[in-house]
Amino acid sequence: MAALTIRAGQRALDRIRERGLSPSDVHVIPGAAGGPKALGITGLDQAIFGEWLPRAPQVRSLIGSSIGSWRFAALMSGDPVRQLERLAELYTVQSFGPNETAAEVTEKSIRFLETLLGEGARDVLNHPDYRLNILIVRSLGLLERDTPRGLSLGLMTTVGANLAGRRFLRPLMERGIVQDERLAPPTEELTDFRTHHIPLTEENLLPSLLASASIPMVMSGVSGIPGAPEGLYRDGGLLDYHLDLPWRQPGIVLYPHFTDRVVPGWFDKALSWRKPNPEHMQDVVLVAPSEEYIDALPDRKIPDRKDFKRYMGDDETRQAHWREATAESRKLGDEFLDLVDSGRIRDVVQPL
Repeated sequence: MAALTIRAGQRALDRIRERGLSPSDVHVIPGAAGGPKALGITGLDQAIFGEWLPRAPQVRSLIGSSIGSWRFAALMSGDPVRQLERLAELYTVQSFGPNETAAEVTEKSIRFLETLLGEGARDVLNHPDYRLNILIVRSLGLLERDTPRGLSLGLMTTVGANLAGRRFLRPLMERGIVQDERLAPPTEELTDFRTHHIPLTEENLLPSLLASASIPMVMSGVSGIPGAPEGLYRDGGLLDYHLDLPWRQPGIVLYPHFTDRVVPGWFDKALSWRKPNPEHMQDVVLVAPSEEYIDALPDRKIPDRKDFKRYMGDDETRQAHWREATAESRKLGDEFLDLVDSGRIRDVVQPL
């Protein structure tokens, strides 16, 4: 059974079939939003960041929204293998009651980040090889409301606007990129939405990570981010769920992902016709768990946020399933290393 599915855009596909894939080819790594789905690729991340990329040290851009940015901050804040394992365990032991408020979830998330990063926050800002870019969304119009009733109205408006087309979201959202100023973000100029470039600092690292994962109705919006335009900031995945962006880089965009599908925005999840721009995918190599691998996991899926409700009152079972999925993900990392080291990636890579 193949544990991985590997898909590539046309330029990347031609490149791999000609000469395989080496760590020196990789200059950009995106990280998607998806909450606990990140646990399902922990072992893949550990192999890539703990063993494979360090074989060819060079400056690389990491750009993520929501849990994607948390993964990257974690692995930059200390030993990548240990910190990614710590991230998975901290997520697994979280527990939420049926009447938990957004403010309470936000407070737990702050403690999560403080525990995860600890003194390693400075390492994120000074990492010799990686440059972190955190995607956040500045709320406008009806989305600026942070009360349940007001925000519900804003979200209904957003769903309708998105059905008409992503451009109709412009009056409701602006993109923020909280960026390591040592290197420009790995994209061409972004013109789809107004985009604010915000210098990453020790003061705004934690609030930016918090904002990047602040799902509406689940967590409170984040205001007062140092260096950012005034406003209320929310989950970066609202606009950039799987990061359908115009990449600018000299080589490969390596994308460890939870699925072999790229969904542009959070509101596009149920819209099967909403596809990424093929030009944006030319240099992308997407590495994801195969259907066969996922079918062998508990509940025949990787962990997701719905599990909190599915196992409400039975955290012990949920945690056991999540730990099993995390442990099994080592197979993903082992298979990836085998494919790139043996050159067999040339034979298994498919078009994206």
